[in-house]
Amino acid sequence: MKEIRLKARAKINLTLDVTGKREDGYHLLETIMQTVALYDGIYMKKLDKPEIKLKTNLPWLPVDERNLAWKAANLMRETYGIEGGVFIEIDKRIPVAAGLAGGSTDCAAVLVGMNRLFDLHLSERELEELAGRLGSDIPYCVRRGTVLCEGVGEIMTNVADPCPECHVVLAKLPVSVSTVSVYKGLKWDQVEEHPDTEAMLQAMAEGDVAKMGKLLCNVLETVTIEMHPKIAEIKKRLMELGAEGALMSGSGPTVFALFKDREKARKAAALVKREFALKDSVATRTYRVQRELRGEKRNG
Repeated sequence: MKEIRLKARAKINLTLDVTGKREDGYHLLETIMQTVALYDGIYMKKLDKPEIKLKTNLPWLPVDERNLAWKAANLMRETYGIEGGVFIEIDKRIPVAAGLAGGSTDCAAVLVGMNRLFDLHLSERELEELAGRLGSDIPYCVRRGTVLCEGVGEIMTNVADPCPECHVVLAKLPVSVSTVSVYKGLKWDQVEEHPDTEAMLQAMAEGDVAKMGKLLCNVLETVTIEMHPKIAEIKKRLMELGAEGALMSGSGPTVFALFKDREKARKAAALVKREFALKDSVATRTYRVQRELRGEKRNG
């Protein structure tokens, strides 16, 4: 194999709770992550020269060692003694710095791509271990699907009855949010409303999107919405437009909303884009990974 194309898909957090804090300052999480269909296109090609060349469709994105995708390729080359190089082209469609794991999912896709291009035959577990060296949510982006993540994201449990298919609006406020500052500002031991993880898992098992919508909860909203009140306004508007539930993803600033009806989702995405002057507001859907008992088969 000389070249490969991959789809690096975005994620949302159906629930996000902070359950404690480690001595090193890292917060302990309990979050149900869900892949959505929106993706960045990744093209990779082998090079004879021992170099990593990275190109993106966004001229302001770094294309050197500051980019997680570059770091992923470099880690694979160094770890497995790969003599050749690789060219990587990223077609960014996932909004950047949005709480949707855009950089992390590109990084995960490059790990998968390097594994296939250079015939390394690494298992998913081995790829996840490598991913953990690069960032806390990158192992999830290797695995994808409906996953309960705990610890600092490294403890992952596949959800037996994954999220039912539904339509998702992603609406990103045009501001930058520092994840570090959000966690620093979180008074996690004073948060009054926490996600009911078990109830959310049960709602998914029942395929009840309406019940899921009522159970959406993210404790980081207590910090980010205070900084950017328009997030709450977008949530409210999406509910008025027929969403079953709306929530901020990750540390923000993107709001996602669950819809049963595709046309309602499309209209809602267009309306909030216009009303709030958003650059990024799209309708997509949840994405289900088809897992065999041994865990390797994928549907995209």
